[in-house]
Amino acid sequence: MAIHDDIPPPYSMVGTHGVFPKANHDERARFNFLANLNKHVAGTLGPGNRLAWEKRAKPKFVAERGREPVDRFEIRKAMNADPYHRFWSALKRNNMEMRQQNGRSIVLRQLDDLDARAREASGNGAGLELDPSITIPRYQKAVDIHCMPGSYHGEERPGDVSAGANYDCGIFVTTGGGMGALSDGGGQALAKWARETRPGWQPRRILDIGVTVGHSALPMAMAFPDAEVIAIDTAAPVLRYAHARARSLGVNNIRFIQANAEDLSRFPDGHFDWVQTTMFLHETSGIALPQIIREGARVLAEEGLMFHLEQPQYTPEMPLFEQFMRDWDAFNNNEPFWSAMHAVDLHDILADAGFPAASQFEAKVKAVVDEAIFPPSVEGEGEDFGRAAVWHAYGAWKPAAQAREAAE
Repeated sequence: MAIHDDIPPPYSMVGTHGVFPKANHDERARFNFLANLNKHVAGTLGPGNRLAWEKRAKPKFVAERGREPVDRFEIRKAMNADPYHRFWSALKRNNMEMRQQNGRSIVLRQLDDLDARAREASGNGAGLELDPSITIPRYQKAVDIHCMPGSYHGEERPGDVSAGANYDCGIFVTTGGGMGALSDGGGQALAKWARETRPGWQPRRILDIGVTVGHSALPMAMAFPDAEVIAIDTAAPVLRYAHARARSLGVNNIRFIQANAEDLSRFPDGHFDWVQTTMFLHETSGIALPQIIREGARVLAEEGLMFHLEQPQYTPEMPLFEQFMRDWDAFNNNEPFWSAMHAVDLHDILADAGFPAASQFEAKVKAVVDEAIFPPSVEGEGEDFGRAAVWHAYGAWKPAAQAREAAE
């Protein structure tokens, strides 16, 4: 079934599984409206921000200051006073809030059934390890990330799966179907990249940090069925849902563990052949991020892969206006560490963790989807500034000890 390339696919094309929330006619219609509104705001209305800046806000700034802005924050201050940008921002923010509330209402009206289905799918719970002693980091609980009520760790009642179910059924709106039927196009892309980059490579153990509901981890586990995949998160509700989701989809070579990636002491040195994050680092703090990478480097085996999918870092070559637009989520979508994280030099952090410059790389990774149904991802299309399912990867192959010593 082909779709028009200017609109997202209908919500009826979204893939389901044993624990996926069941939406009725009106709920599907709301998600369809919100997905189309999101695309319209990004693709049709988004370019108006540049016009507002160039024709109105920038000339006013230069006239008042006698100079052009020196950073993205000065542009933000000027644009926050512009009526067009205020209108556009309000639409984007309300779109996200409506997406979250529609997903939440879908989940809450069937929570008893969802919890029962999750328990049935999880069976005896093998492969799910929860730890009530884990403290949710402040950078995860200070705000409702992505405007999701209760964030990833919120519970309506002890032991529920509401946070994971809301996340799973609602991500369609943000991506406009660009992540495929099961919203796992990013995970499929990871597996595809690994196979093409190192043909024949068979990692024994893979660590996925910040797994949420497993959109990335499951395709990796399916692509490497002989590997043991360990997927960690600090939030128990999403792990319960992720475990039930995996089992309902027939994926069994993956363990979900409640753990903080700042402390991976449960794993010995060199335990994993692949340590991975997907759009996770920007949800940590400036203190936590280097520690997470250090711990990841410690548990990574020699000649193993460290791979972090994110949006591009803010470099001197990136125009200030683009930096300002990419910063929108930090100030308007409850992602407070987004701005600071994208301004740090990840290459320096990787080097400090033991990866010499020669072992590091950057790569582009594009979501793998059925393009006959779901729209292909095009970086920068409609000036979405990071909303397309195209990522910038920062990674390294861990050198052997002898090679590291020679590099030092």
